[in-house]
This record gives sequence, C-alpha cells and structure tokens, in this order.
Amino acid sequence: MTTFFGAIADDLTGATDLAGLLARSGVRVSLRMGVPNESPTDTAALEIIALKCRNAPTEEAVNQTLTALDWLRRAGAERFFWKYCSTFDSTPRGNIGPVAEALMRALGTTQTIYCPAFPENGRAIFMGNLFVGEQPLSESSMKDHPLTPMRDSNLMRLLEPQVTAAVGLANRLVVATGPEALRARLAQLHAEGVAHVVIDAVANDDLRTIGLACHDMTLLTGGSAVAMPLPQIWLDKGVLTRNEERERRRAEHGMAIVLSGSCSAMTNRQVSAYLASGRPGFRLDPLRIAQNGSDEVLDWLSKQAPDAAPIVYATAEPSAVRAAQETLGVDRASLLVERTLATCAVKARELGARRYVVAGGETSGAVAKALSITKLDVGIEIAPGVPWCFARTGGHDVAVALKSGNFGSEAFFSHALEVLDK
Repeated sequence: MTTFFGAIADDLTGATDLAGLLARSGVRVSLRMGVPNESPTDTAALEIIALKCRNAPTEEAVNQTLTALDWLRRAGAERFFWKYCSTFDSTPRGNIGPVAEALMRALGTTQTIYCPAFPENGRAIFMGNLFVGEQPLSESSMKDHPLTPMRDSNLMRLLEPQVTAAVGLANRLVVATGPEALRARLAQLHAEGVAHVVIDAVANDDLRTIGLACHDMTLLTGGSAVAMPLPQIWLDKGVLTRNEERERRRAEHGMAIVLSGSCSAMTNRQVSAYLASGRPGFRLDPLRIAQNGSDEVLDWLSKQAPDAAPIVYATAEPSAVRAAQETLGVDRASLLVERTLATCAVKARELGARRYVVAGGETSGAVAKALSITKLDVGIEIAPGVPWCFARTGGHDVAVALKSGNFGSEAFFSHALEVLDK
C-alpha cells in the first residue's frame, strides 16, 4: 500500500506511543527503528520512523529527521508529523523547534502547530501552559528531569528561543468554538507572520476539533494524542481504507524480563510496586558499573528461575541520580546505564527471554538496538500510549513493550505481562 501519513518520533517509546494510538483506527501501522537502509517496500498507510534524537546535538537531530523525511516522501507520504514528548522535553537550544523549522523548510510550508496534550495521560494545555495532572509542568516531577529539567510551563516561552520565526497561540476559547473558528484563528496568525502556533487542548474532544481543522496541513507537530483522530478523519473522507483483517502476532514461549532505566516519579512507583509483588530485582548503580563493569548483574541474571520475570533497574530518586552525575558526569552516567541494560537484554535472550517490558525512552532505544530490532508490528494497548509490539531478534519471535517514563499505572509492569498472557 502507498504510504499516506509519515511520522518521525524523537525516541522509540514516543514512536510506539504514537503507533498504539493510530492503530486504534484499524488502519495498518508500521514502525521502523531508525531510517531503513533499503528503499521503501511493503509500506503501510501509516508509517512511523523512530529516531534517537531528543537529546542529540541539534545539527545531528536535524540531519536525522531530514533523512527520515526523505525516506517517507519516497514511500509516498503526503502528510507529515513530528512527534515529541507530551511533556515537551527539550532545552533552550532545542531540539523541538529547530527540527520543526527544518522540516517546514524542506516541505515548503510556512505554518505548523504544536500540541503535546494527552488528556488520557493527564497532559493538558490551557492558555499556552502545559499541565501534568493538576500541576503546571514546572511544578511537576519533570522539573528535576536529569537531562531536560522543565522549569517553565509556558510553551510559547519554551519554544521561542528554539525557533527563528514568530510564535503564537490558539487558545481553548477558540478550540471550544469548533474547527471553523480554529481555522480562522490559524489564518489570522498566518497573515500576521506567525509560523509556530501552540494550540490548547484539555480533552479528547479538543483533539478531534484540532484534527478536523488541521488534517490537510502538510506538517503537524505534537505529542501522540493530537494525531490520534487523524486516521478516522481520513477514513471518513475516503482518503484511507481500514484493514478488515489484521495478522495476529505472538511471541514464542519463554521467560519475561523488565528493564527500567527511567527515573521518572511514576516509574519509581512502578518499580516499587513490582518488587513488592515478590519479583526478584537488581538495582544498577552507575558508580559500581564504572568500577566493576556489568559482570555482577549478568551473573545475577543467569541465576534467575525461568518463570521469575526479574527486573533490572537503574530507577532512583532524583538525589541519587544527581550524586552519580556529579561524580561521573551526566552523559557518562546515562551511557553506562543504557549499555548495561542493553547487555542484559541480549543476555536475557540467550537465557530464553521472549517477553520484554522496557521503561524509558533512552533505555528502549538502547535495548532495541542491542537486539537488532528494526521493525515492530503494533499489537494491543496495555495502557494509553503503550502497546505490546512484536518483532524478530536473534531468530526468535518476541513481544516488546516500550514505555515512556511517566506512562501507565503503578501496577503497569505486572499488568503488561498479564495482558500478554491473556
């Protein structure tokens, strides 16, 4: 099938988040890990390319996304989406704004929107300010994120240093009036030279309004939820057709393992809940890894029972994370954890693991790369924005759940395995 919609995500968990929401429509979704080396073949109507560029140097992030854009255009895509985190994870340099402007230039478009809202997961935008639950972003746990601490909740102020053109707002009062009012507001801002428009959204109905107003724009940007209504809108207009039969994929029988590198507040609670359920766990300490390498955890992993479903985690409170970063440096501390968790994933495969639950965007990318996974087929959602996916690695069919740090309930890890078993 010719591709109609091409999305580029700044990390792997963001890509699976988007894939799960798009797959609700019944339209075929294909998720690629990185830009494929081969020319587009056997493409889906909805294609997603997962990059690892959220915290990459800006020039590198721009180059990666432009390469992905070229592949999607060759696949036939006519509409494009730049997907970033629903908490707008970025620094004053980028990479959200610089990538968006590069894509706009390449596509010859002069206006795009920004909407990281995800109401089902407690992300809302009101008067340009992003909320996590009932807290402004700058008062949430994101204020202490180890790589992208978010100390401002206003999306216009966050975006302005990252772009060269004017930034504006289409607020909730406009969105609540309907698609025509939103189109008129976008046209007004365009006439005023505003290229980057933040759009408020506090409920799923707002997302549909945005979709109806913006579905024919060449480039949209945002969190996954703002793209969720688009396939149904295009189905209603006859642009897309729904797959009547979708292949059911399964993993081989084998052990399960949980790998957690995220240090978000929710992941901390999820790790605690999983350990409290009686599952064996090994906590990775970057300082110990720097001194002794990964032999200790690999030896521990080898001794676990086939049905133990162990967890290996670097998840820790912000104070512990800062202590390791002060000694090792931010980049080295993160890299040591990612490499060790990736090594554990490969070791687990050798031990018979066929079910992987992975928490954290950077960790998910490192694990997928270590397992040489290049394509995922999207399955059932475990929680909003977190589907089970199926892939081939080392000659085996495996199931993989890749979770953004703050997504899911406290019982997510156990629940994920129960969903797959059923």
